[in-house]
Amino acid sequence: MIAYLDFEKPVAQLEERISELRQTSENDEVDISSELARLETKSAELLASTYASLTPWQKTQVARHPARPHFRDYVEHAFEDFMPLGGDRYFGDDLAIMGGFAKLNGRRVMLIGHEKGHDTQSRLKHNFGMGKPEGYRKAIRLMDLAGRFGLPVVTLVDTSGAFPGIEAEERGQAEAIARSTEACLALPVPMVAAIVGEGGSGGAVALASAERVLMLEHSVYSVISPEGCASILWRTSEKAAEAAQAMKVTAQHLKRLKVIDRIVKEPSGGAHRDPVAAAKRLGSALGEEIDALADLSSETLIRAREERFLQLGG
Repeated sequence: MIAYLDFEKPVAQLEERISELRQTSENDEVDISSELARLETKSAELLASTYASLTPWQKTQVARHPARPHFRDYVEHAFEDFMPLGGDRYFGDDLAIMGGFAKLNGRRVMLIGHEKGHDTQSRLKHNFGMGKPEGYRKAIRLMDLAGRFGLPVVTLVDTSGAFPGIEAEERGQAEAIARSTEACLALPVPMVAAIVGEGGSGGAVALASAERVLMLEHSVYSVISPEGCASILWRTSEKAAEAAQAMKVTAQHLKRLKVIDRIVKEPSGGAHRDPVAAAKRLGSALGEEIDALADLSSETLIRAREERFLQLGG
């Protein structure tokens, strides 16, 4: 059962009508297949036209959709032989940030990413994808392993931001984020990052400081959430839609601003409607980017990464 967003109400009404007709046709000898086909075509066209003209705030809602695929879904459908590695060797293991060895199109890589969870229990277990210091220190450890073994690094970013709790600050949250960003920039191997849902603040940048940054078509990437921005500027989160528009949070805006390098198209109606197809498309795009960087020297990779980020906003 698909959870419909507010702007999808016309699609929801049409698909509900289609469902009712299907149930009727099962218990009726009248042939309504042609009417069903007409309505299904109309529904597909309406869905496509709706998603072709989403506002930044609507894209933010899609990026947060509860059924949107997360790290584990991409591991299952885009990668092979995933071997998870846990712990930061200082404090403990943070399940908001996961990682380990994996294969992408037959090539061994180090895969790291945020996991939000799919239901109440798993979301609490993974802290809604909000990493703690031990999560970012685990990421640093895995990047160091990748550098030593000559493995490309792939990161899947999907977080509203790093965990802002007192215990995280006590364990050095800001320093852990900074060190993780530094580790990305100093990697002697290729690194490709993909924003697959939300990319929020330093919690996202700490895993996205790569020489190639991709975004799924309906994902968002920003220094603060639209609600947070609206609360600062207008003292109310009700102006979140206006904030999202002003902040240029969408993949399309960020591609024009050269903050990201490539947009990966999602299935019609968003990745949550066909997670398997979305994962395969992303896996293919990541593989192409890794292949393009594979023959570059460590010095070239580090220099290209530094130049990329120094030129932002220029």
